[in-house]
Amino acid sequence: MKKERFCYLVRLQYLGFRFNGWQVQPKLRTIAGMLNKTFTFLYPDESFKILGAGRTDAKVSSLDGAFELFVEKELDNLDNFILDFNKNLPSDIRLLSIKPIDQDFNVIKDSKTKEYHYFFSFGSKNHPFSAPFITNYIDPLNIELMMEGAGLFEGTHDFTVYTASLKPNTKTVRKIESCSIVENDILTANFFPEHSYILKIKGSGFMRYQIRMIMGVLVQLGKSELSLEDIKASLLTGSELKLNTIAPGSGLMLNQLHFNK
Repeated sequence: MKKERFCYLVRLQYLGFRFNGWQVQPKLRTIAGMLNKTFTFLYPDESFKILGAGRTDAKVSSLDGAFELFVEKELDNLDNFILDFNKNLPSDIRLLSIKPIDQDFNVIKDSKTKEYHYFFSFGSKNHPFSAPFITNYIDPLNIELMMEGAGLFEGTHDFTVYTASLKPNTKTVRKIESCSIVENDILTANFFPEHSYILKIKGSGFMRYQIRMIMGVLVQLGKSELSLEDIKASLLTGSELKLNTIAPGSGLMLNQLHFNK
């Protein structure tokens, strides 16, 4: 007889700088590992499973992440669950909300759109305290050309060259709803550089390293190592462009996550 289970959608935020990504990895500090550890501490006799909406890389942060929680015993008080969990989580992870969901909901398949922000600055060395939030490029960059290049990624393209360790049957033709570079008016601090920027990119799903490799290509464009024509050619099926720059994870943040249901 199949056991009854209860399902919940949990929203959370985290600063990824101290973590080796989302996925549980032996002997490494990860977001999912910390969530598992906290649940086990609070409910030592309860069986559970946590399924994340996506697997962020090492040092990548999230303002609007989510995971699905499966338990065999219904949670008594959801407000107390959030309160107790947050008391026992480290200061760089925070649960925002929890709500019951139907068993046919799938936190991965029912994800509609994800919007990522990549924060960066250039031209001079940043204050060290900026490191968890903003990637710093010392070399000068042609930011106007990078802004023009970002728009080339909008629409449906073949992103085969924009991922690492491509697995068989991976869907490489994907649609990016919007892609732009704007001045940073979201994150502020007295130790941030005077000028910083955001690569804003939105789509239904991204392959491993895809956004960081897009950022890397735009940096190469800003350094005159690649041209706009190179970027256009890289998005065609059969492109033989070899990308050698993956932007650091610490500048990347999941800004918004929307579901179909």
